Amino acid sequence: MNLRTIRTRLYSASALALLPLLALTACGSGDTDGTAAVGAQASPAPTDDPVAAVRKVDSAAALLPADLRKAGTLRVGSSIGFPPGAYYPNGTDKAPAGQDIDLADAVTKVLGVKLERQDASFETILPALGSGKYDFGTGNFGVTSDRLKTIDFVTYINDGQGFAVRKGNTALKSKVTDLTQLCGLTIGTGAGTTFEATLTAQKGVCAKAGKKPYDVKVYSENAATLTALQQGRIDVIMSTINGLRYQAAQPASQTTFLGEFHRLDVGFAFKKGSPLTKAFQAAVNELIKDGTYARILKKWGTSASAIDTSRINPPEHR
Repeated sequence: MNLRTIRTRLYSASALALLPLLALTACGSGDTDGTAAVGAQASPAPTDDPVAAVRKVDSAAALLPADLRKAGTLRVGSSIGFPPGAYYPNGTDKAPAGQDIDLADAVTKVLGVKLERQDASFETILPALGSGKYDFGTGNFGVTSDRLKTIDFVTYINDGQGFAVRKGNTALKSKVTDLTQLCGLTIGTGAGTTFEATLTAQKGVCAKAGKKPYDVKVYSENAATLTALQQGRIDVIMSTINGLRYQAAQPASQTTFLGEFHRLDVGFAFKKGSPLTKAFQAAVNELIKDGTYARILKKWGTSASAIDTSRINPPEHR
């Protein structure tokens, strides 16, 4: 084994050890749906706890079906992958933290029920809702026209799609406003995300413009996407606005956020026709009204993505 091979393997090993703590997910957000570069350290979770003071609101709790009020527990399929949405600041054997974690906890406290969190990969959560495996899902799930055919949403934030590159990247230097800017490049993104859907649906734009097509690499693990960027196997990542912005703010990340591409409402996800949506909408609006919502977003640095009121199944942003 030559010296170059040894260095490559050591580099890969150290990257894989660090990246699960910081890697991106998507809109999913979740998506994600924040990343950090190889060698970056996981940011500790903020210590303030705006959820601690949340109490049951009888008018919202009364909107839950009687059987669920009696059971007293809701099951959530939760995609844990990246700050500020949801991540493991202290390792996977400790409790997760993040904006989505706090909001789900706060909503269920308003509804007077306990939360049973089940970690799941992003792309498996929405299909599992129909089978009844989970009562609802979180993972920075963006509201899209296609998803609205089979999924109900209760919105809690406005996030969306953006791009990031390694610092020093010369292939793509400016904000992406048109996908033809990506022609000839390799884009990495998450499996089952709005990003994958957007890139796949628009793949013909380069040919129409007389340019070389872009290539899309899809990863089921967030760490793999970021490793590919850092090792030069992809040129750019497409993922959540808040996640990419968070990553770029970490000095050790060595990535550059290229700005917003497309905004999306993000919501708690339910099977179509779920009887839970009105209760969740009422709970989110209670949190907005009493100020808890604003404190949670301030804690995680996402205040710019705040909404004024929660909606059920709003149309996709165009």
